[in-house]
Amino acid sequence: MKNHLSSPARLRTSSPARLRTPLFAPGDQPRKVEKALASAADAVILDLEDAVMPANKVLARQSVAAVLKGLERPATFVRVNPRDTEWYLADLAAIVPGRPAGIMLPKCTGPEDLIALDHHLESLETSAGLAVGSLAVLALVTETAASVRRLDEYGALPARVRAFCFAAEDLSADLGISPRRADGSLRAPLIAARARMLIAAGALGVLALDTPFPDPRDDEGLAREAAQAAEDGFSGKILIHPGQIAATEAAFTPSASRIDWAKAVIAGFAAHPGAGTFALEGKMIDRPHLKLARRILAAAGLSDAVG
Repeated sequence: MKNHLSSPARLRTSSPARLRTPLFAPGDQPRKVEKALASAADAVILDLEDAVMPANKVLARQSVAAVLKGLERPATFVRVNPRDTEWYLADLAAIVPGRPAGIMLPKCTGPEDLIALDHHLESLETSAGLAVGSLAVLALVTETAASVRRLDEYGALPARVRAFCFAAEDLSADLGISPRRADGSLRAPLIAARARMLIAAGALGVLALDTPFPDPRDDEGLAREAAQAAEDGFSGKILIHPGQIAATEAAFTPSASRIDWAKAVIAGFAAHPGAGTFALEGKMIDRPHLKLARRILAAAGLSDAVG
């Protein structure tokens, strides 16, 4: 079948240091794919699942596989179809040889789905001549009430799992409610699920990505929700339109004063390597502040040299 998408240059498989602005693009819509790939998003997720009707699944898979063969843009992920569908294995088999940065797994119902995906990717990476573990995994772990209940069951994750992702729309549909109130805020069950996932991600040492903001025209609402997500501890927010990139990136980029504080904390512990605490601007700084400072610098794309 003829490829409907252009195929510029060669793929680099490096994953971004940060995932502040991962942007969805429907795999069967060439213009949206090309626009996303040309955007300033720090990651792009080519979608074979919700954005693609069943009749277009095979076409979308073929088109995305063809794009990956010649793509130079780094940090390109592919959302495959869920493990319990007829398309899942064929999606993986077609996509892995194209060497994307990773796979987004939707409808992740529990640890067994991630373990199975890890095994499938190991086999396909080996067949494609890739190092085992080359492809990262982003897992949508809150799309049903049953999945939310199982968040406490995740133990040690496969090393390739990079992030847990919150999905308000799917969860609200499973609960039989609209996801947002009239003022745009999430309803109580979704707030509870969002918090549970954020804590689970922190406990497991993976990033947490917040749900998409549904209205690309509401810049104020997006900025407000993205800022709240950053304050709550999310690492980024999944996007549905390139116009959402700038505001979201700004929300997840620490301010200059925040960066200066983090650098001062790092420098303070470097100057007092044997100390558990020290004073900074009249306030006590202890080891938890060092951990926070490192996270702030990481969010800013900076590093520190403190052991």
